[in-house]
Amino acid sequence: MRQHKLSFIVILLCVALLSFFLCWTFCKKKGATSIEEKEHATEHEHHEGEHEERVVSLSGEELREFGIELGKAKPGKLKLKIRVPGEIVINADHLVHVVPRVSGIVTGVFKNIGDKVIRREVVAILDSREIADAKASFLAMRKRVEIARENYKREENLWKQKISSKQDYLNAKQVYEEALIELNLSEQKLHNLGLSHKEITRLAYSHKIPLTRYRIFSPANGTVIKKHITLGEVLKEDALIFVIADMSSVWVDLNVYQKDLPYVVEGQRVIISKGNVSTEGEIYYVSPLVNEQTRTALARVVLKNKSGRWRPGLFVTGEIYAKEVDVPLLVDKTGIFKMDGETCIFLKTEEGFKLQKVKTGREDDERIEVIKGIREGDQYVVKGVFILKSELQKKSFSGEHEH
Repeated sequence: MRQHKLSFIVILLCVALLSFFLCWTFCKKKGATSIEEKEHATEHEHHEGEHEERVVSLSGEELREFGIELGKAKPGKLKLKIRVPGEIVINADHLVHVVPRVSGIVTGVFKNIGDKVIRREVVAILDSREIADAKASFLAMRKRVEIARENYKREENLWKQKISSKQDYLNAKQVYEEALIELNLSEQKLHNLGLSHKEITRLAYSHKIPLTRYRIFSPANGTVIKKHITLGEVLKEDALIFVIADMSSVWVDLNVYQKDLPYVVEGQRVIISKGNVSTEGEIYYVSPLVNEQTRTALARVVLKNKSGRWRPGLFVTGEIYAKEVDVPLLVDKTGIFKMDGETCIFLKTEEGFKLQKVKTGREDDERIEVIKGIREGDQYVVKGVFILKSELQKKSFSGEHEH
C-alpha cells in the first residue's frame, strides 16, 4: 500500500513539472515575438521618419528660383596642396665667423650685437707681437732685396767688362732671386693675416705705422648676431669673436610627413605664412633621410628677406603645391558640407535631393576626393547646398513639432 502511494506521488510530480515546462516555453515564445514585433515596428517608424526628413523635394520653379545647380561625380586629377609645419632659420651660406688670425691683446671693440656692418669695416683692434714680427720680416726682406739687386747689377756689369768671373755674376743673381722669393713669401703671409695690398704698400713707405697694431675687418655685409670679445682680453688666433649673418636671405626648414614625401620634390612652389602675413618661395632641397624621432624629412626653401620680417626662430606654415595625382572619384568642394557632425552631400534622386553621408580624402583648392558614400555618375548639388540644408532643417523641425 505504501509503495502504491509513493508511485502515485512521483507521477503527480512529473506531471506538474511537465506542465510548468510547457507553460514557460509558451510564454517565452510569445514574449520574444512581441518584442521582435515591437522592434520591427520601431525600426519601420524610424526609417519612415528618416526617409521623410532626409529628402528635400523642390519643384522646377523653386529650383530655378533658388539657383540650384548639379554636378556629376567622376574620376579626375587633383593638384595636391600639402600643409606642413616649419621654422625660419639663418641661411648658413650667408653666415660668417670672424676670428683674429693672430694672437694679441684687445685694444678696441667697435661693434655690438644687433649692429649692422659692411664688408672691410673695422670691428676690433689688437696689439699683437705676432703681427709685429710678420711686418718686421717683410720690411727686412725689402731691404735685403734692394741690396741683392744692387749687388747683382754691379756683378753683371763687371762680368760684361770681363773684370769679374761668370761664377761671381751667377752667385749674385741667385742671391737676388732667392731674396725676391722670400719677399713674396713674407708679403703673402701679411695677406693671409688680413692685410690688404694698400695697407702693405703704406707699411713699406711709412715709418709711422705701429708694427704691433692689427685691425680686424668684417669679411661681409650683415648683422652681428654673436659677440665674444672685450677690451683687454687676450685672444688666440682661432678665437671666435663675432658671428655675422646676412639676413637678406633666410632658410625655411619644413618638416614633411612620411605619407606626403612621394609628392614633394625640388622646384615646387611653396606659400610660407605666419598669421596674416605670407610670401612665396621654392623648394631647393629635399633631404634623403627621415628623422628617427619625428618620422619627417626636411624640405628647405630659400626665402628673400630684405625687409627683415622673417626672423630666424619663427614657426611658420608651408603650403606645398605638389604634383597632380589621378583620383577615382571627385566632386566639387562646394557640394560638401557638415551636418550633425557628419560630412554630407545632396544626391539627386527620383524623390528629390537626398542627404547622403560620405567619407572624403585628399583635396585641392576646388575639388575633393570621395572614398565612400556615392558612385561614379551620381548627380549631386554643386550650388545651393545651404538652401537645401535650411529646407531640410525646417522640415525636421516641423516634424518634431507635430509629434
